[in-house]
Amino acid sequence: MYNVGIIGATGAVGQELIRILEERDFPVKKLIPMATERSIGKKITFLGEEHEVILTNPSLFSDMDILFVAAGTSVSKELVPLAVNEGVIVIDKSNAFRMDPNVPLVVPGVNDDHLHNHKGILASPNCSTIQLVAALKPIQDKYGLNKVVVSTYQSVSGTGAAAMTELEEQTRKLSLGEEIEPAIYPKQIAFNLIPHIDAFDDNGFTGEEMKMINETRKILAEPNLAVTATTVRVPVMISHSEAVYIETDKDFSIAELTSLLKNTKGLIVDELTQYTTPLDAMGTDEVYISRIRKDIANEKALWLWVVADNLRKGAATNAIMIAESLIKEKLL
Repeated sequence: MYNVGIIGATGAVGQELIRILEERDFPVKKLIPMATERSIGKKITFLGEEHEVILTNPSLFSDMDILFVAAGTSVSKELVPLAVNEGVIVIDKSNAFRMDPNVPLVVPGVNDDHLHNHKGILASPNCSTIQLVAALKPIQDKYGLNKVVVSTYQSVSGTGAAAMTELEEQTRKLSLGEEIEPAIYPKQIAFNLIPHIDAFDDNGFTGEEMKMINETRKILAEPNLAVTATTVRVPVMISHSEAVYIETDKDFSIAELTSLLKNTKGLIVDELTQYTTPLDAMGTDEVYISRIRKDIANEKALWLWVVADNLRKGAATNAIMIAESLIKEKLL
């Protein structure tokens, strides 16, 4: 049994962490939910007991075995090293350590071997990256990867609870003919699409797009893989969707490749004319693959439609699965 801390316990991902720890019967001896001052005193329920949310404080780290961090990058950079110094194993959901060569960036079932390299910190990838690499890994292993092009359709929950509220409020006001003024996003999100997630880099790509590119290369251990992305925020509450173009090194048949994906743990594959929508995936921990087809112009290329719940599979569940893998491999 383990003493488990959560920084950001009242946020969208933090709340999912608590629910999934309970669902998966994680061996929690003591739960220590932490957040910022505005959440102090809030009550959360875990295994039928109420727990009061307390102010995040480094003095609490000495009482923890595992710490999940579901806060911003600046919080992680400040507090994670302090927790590691106290002997805590930290699983961080932010972007703070993902590209650090000394920190494993892990998706269980994809690159579990990287777990053995941890020095107290393990990073959980970007939500859109997790579902992408889950789909790519079996294809990489059997056919090799030459090029990957992905366009994402990302839900507002990826931004947080305030963005979900903004979508609800904008939708309500527009239905009543009232004026709206965007606050969380630079433009109206209701009944709209925004091809702008994170800040723009000098190269014209956004931070989200560069995360997907760099994280995919690191997780798949292919630093020179030709991968590129366009990330788009859409007026959907939960679940990210991706249209993925893949060029392989070896020839394949769609029947054989589909069978390969169907027999990969954690993937659910639809028949050719069936498909999964964001609503279908919501509340689940699997990665859904459909619209599997060969590219018309390239015999060694195919297209996939990939959908997953970004709060669960793309965040909380992946982090908890990392902890479960550490326990299983006796690395904790």
